[in-house]
Amino acid sequence: MAAAAQTHPAAGDIPRRLFFYNGGFLRQPRLRRILTLAGHELRLGLPGPADGVVVWGRSPHAWRGESVAARRGVPLVRVEDAFLRSIRPGRAGDAPLGLMIDGLGVHFDSSAPSALERILATDPLDNSNLLTRARDGIARIRALDLSKYNLHTDMPGPPPGYVLVVDQTRGDASITHAGADAASFSDMLMQALEDHPQARIVVKTHPETALGLRAGHFATPLPDRVTLLSDPVSPWHLLEGAIAVYTVSSQLGLEAILAGHRPRVWGQPFYAGWGLTDDRNPPARRKRQLTKTQLFAAAMLMAPTWYDPCRDRLCSFEEAVDQLEAELRAFRQDRAGHVAAGIRLWKRRWMQRQFGREKPVVFTDPPEKAARRATASGRNLLIWAGKLPEDWAGPALRVEDGFLRSRGLGAELVPPLSLVVDDLGIYYDPSRESRLERLVLSPLPPGGAARAARLRERLVATGVSKYNLAGGLPELPDGHRILVPGQVEDDASIRLGAGAVRTNLALLQAVRSAHPKAVLIYKPHPDVEAGLRPGAVPEARGIADVIAENADPLALIAACDEVWTMTSLLGFEALLRGKPVTCLGAPFYAGWGLTRDLGPVPDRRRRAVDGHPLPRPGLDGLVHAALIAYPRCFDPVSGRPCPPEVVIDRLASGSIQPRSLRLRILAKAQGRLAGWAHLWRG
Repeated sequence: MAAAAQTHPAAGDIPRRLFFYNGGFLRQPRLRRILTLAGHELRLGLPGPADGVVVWGRSPHAWRGESVAARRGVPLVRVEDAFLRSIRPGRAGDAPLGLMIDGLGVHFDSSAPSALERILATDPLDNSNLLTRARDGIARIRALDLSKYNLHTDMPGPPPGYVLVVDQTRGDASITHAGADAASFSDMLMQALEDHPQARIVVKTHPETALGLRAGHFATPLPDRVTLLSDPVSPWHLLEGAIAVYTVSSQLGLEAILAGHRPRVWGQPFYAGWGLTDDRNPPARRKRQLTKTQLFAAAMLMAPTWYDPCRDRLCSFEEAVDQLEAELRAFRQDRAGHVAAGIRLWKRRWMQRQFGREKPVVFTDPPEKAARRATASGRNLLIWAGKLPEDWAGPALRVEDGFLRSRGLGAELVPPLSLVVDDLGIYYDPSRESRLERLVLSPLPPGGAARAARLRERLVATGVSKYNLAGGLPELPDGHRILVPGQVEDDASIRLGAGAVRTNLALLQAVRSAHPKAVLIYKPHPDVEAGLRPGAVPEARGIADVIAENADPLALIAACDEVWTMTSLLGFEALLRGKPVTCLGAPFYAGWGLTRDLGPVPDRRRRAVDGHPLPRPGLDGLVHAALIAYPRCFDPVSGRPCPPEVVIDRLASGSIQPRSLRLRILAKAQGRLAGWAHLWRG
């Protein structure tokens, strides 16, 4: 859902060339890049008659640009962060995900209308598609626990029933220019105590105050019944437990509105005066009555310019949320750090890139030693799933390749673009519950079904699969064609997920027995074809009608009428493309009513709960769980966590960094060693 920069008649005519006099525009490449993509050219010097001047909001240095713009008689443009910004505040080093580029004013300055206020005052805000996006957006940021800054954890808040008083940082421009001052905060607290004589009062500090970056207005000791909360509790959790909300001009006031509160407001923030707040000092010129959906539509969908840092382009609000969701998933999982075990030497560099952004990954073997080290340091134990001892009972994050992996084989040491991290089990082991199973059975998040459908359609249209290997399509006989994908016979998915049929030969024999007149097309596994793993079937030519060596698996799926498999991912890829699939094992996609299951599917995927059948996920529910909610994706171009849509673009375009010569040599050596080991076992 790509989108250009939002333009609105209320924004004013912003010149293309903008001159700046603030060092922040030089030090912050993200700021410059968003403005460039929005069609502006940043310059030093003096503006001409057709140019403009750009400043950062109402910063202490904005007067330089303001004076130049006044003397030269050119437009002044103010830039500020959008309302979903980043994980950490800007003062802690994080770049913004979006900007408010305003040719009229600045959204927190109530002395004059801003572009956002003009939208709120004059736009009909009645477009049904816009309002649907706004409703979905509100639900989605609440479900994902997103705020402007996102350092909060899942720690519980205070017991419900308190009055929430919101602190802000001293001297912030959003206070002064909202018609308030430091005295407003003490007045607000006294009023909260008077209004609620029996209730507990919780004062929430600003994230920058909690980080020690800027002081707030409240400090201990405080009056009785008043508690200062600086812990990183989710704003949404705080709002759920509050019986009333008091604020001067904090963005938490906007989130309070979205959460169903009518906050009492001491300043004049952009969300005051529209009938959604109890205003101590209502802005006189704001007379219109709005809904929270209209407020969100203007503030999040129409006014900001959003940026996609992986694909380096402007984007929609929804795509910005996709990116922030991916970055937060990685941050929340990695913030304590990891001790990793069972990681081969060649994997450690990219494991460090993907899991060491917050704290460097410590690699330690064997798993028992790694577990002790993780416990002692307060880190997570991260272990390659196949290396975990079978009798392991302690906590561990199991890691495996994701279902959209690379252009090339893992056995050839091609790094993956997606990994799954499972705290319960692992998707290919049906003997125990996995996090993927929980996700499949969970209700889809707001907008999840539509996003999964778009993702599936994009996958099919681009021809992206797990390994994305080139290949042709052999000549195929007419008739009812059944694709039989071969597998690596010592693979964990066979050892743990297969039933009575556990070899490629037995699979072929079972399919031929069930369909004696069908056209059987046997596709050897790429690792087996490359000589890297065991699973060759010399007898296949006497059973199958076609041995599709080095063939394009997606072309084979398209050319066949159905697929029979033990546990191959090709069965899942066939489901994505609307083909019937029969499973003789118990892969992650079996047992949900989407496949014909002849294997040992766990009862927990089928049994009723309290007499009610388990909910069936539907294909897009399975897609959302497997390709969006379960994996962690990594963009090799930008070096950032990314949503799966970016991985599909990279795999479709081939814009992936090539392997080093060292890895190519290691792959060849590994293949020879695997071949010798197989011969020795034989």
